[in-house]
Amino acid sequence: MGLINIVNMCSHLQNASRARLGLTSVPHTKYNLALALAMHRAGFLSFVTRGGPHPPDPASVATYEPEPLTTANVARQRLWVGLKYNPGNSEPVFRSVQPISKPKRASSANLSSLERLARGFDAHPHRGLNLGECIMLSTDRGTLEIREAIERKVGGTLLCRISP
Repeated sequence: MGLINIVNMCSHLQNASRARLGLTSVPHTKYNLALALAMHRAGFLSFVTRGGPHPPDPASVATYEPEPLTTANVARQRLWVGLKYNPGNSEPVFRSVQPISKPKRASSANLSSLERLARGFDAHPHRGLNLGECIMLSTDRGTLEIREAIERKVGGTLLCRISP
């Protein structure tokens, strides 16, 4: 599993959010794509699109058509993500994106541990969720937010904790 990609993406998104960027890019890998789409479903990102080295126009991102993916241009492809901010005070929707699993030590949890974490109780060695926090995890059914995983009754590898 490409956990090093996930760790790099987490630190990049946290730094971009602190710098108040509206648009940023990460390398186009299947792990980064899965995590970005899960974060988009959870409401932390405004959009996710594939593109080249130059960013798409944010005004027309809904109708943006990326160039076709071929073996000649696959190394240049980037994932362009739009970061969300609260409209009233323009604070970032998330402040912290901390990786849980490290490249040398993957951390997994079964369904009962996930239920404890989601209710705010500790499940050794992880602390429970506070208000507004979520955990993204990789399961056999894709990359899911912790509450989606509990609904589908699956456990998996804990990827990152996102705090508002």
